Amino acid sequence: MASTPAIAAAERAGIRFAVHEYAHDPAAESYGLEAAEKLGVDPARVFKTLVVSLDGALAVACVPVEARLDLRALGKRAELAERKRAEAATGYVAGGISPLGQRRALPAAVDASALEHETILVSAGRRGLQIELDPRDLVRLTSAEVYAIAR
Repeated sequence: MASTPAIAAAERAGIRFAVHEYAHDPAAESYGLEAAEKLGVDPARVFKTLVVSLDGALAVACVPVEARLDLRALGKRAELAERKRAEAATGYVAGGISPLGQRRALPAAVDASALEHETILVSAGRRGLQIELDPRDLVRLTSAEVYAIAR
């Protein structure tokens, strides 16, 4: 399995993690739900990483794949970033954007529900690849704020 910047970041940090690979279906409507289903994991433990624009500045938000990001919780002028801008800033393609190992580390927010689990899964940097880690490690490595951002 090829390494990705996200996996390399976890290795450099010396945290415990596991990488899970599955055959990604390009026709899948939801990359996150596809990951949960193919890996046999409760969707509440699989988190999608969304790039948002907060007054023009980019940030990432991690929420459970079955939930929607509550943009209002991030700020009055929060909106999803344009796909090309998100990909350029993170160095990842949409559907494979990881909160770890970004080209330029963006400010991060993680939904508080993450801390209800021993481990969660986030993209490991490409479609069909997930990294499982302690949510507290994710928060620490991304310097994330943790609060209710999912609905």
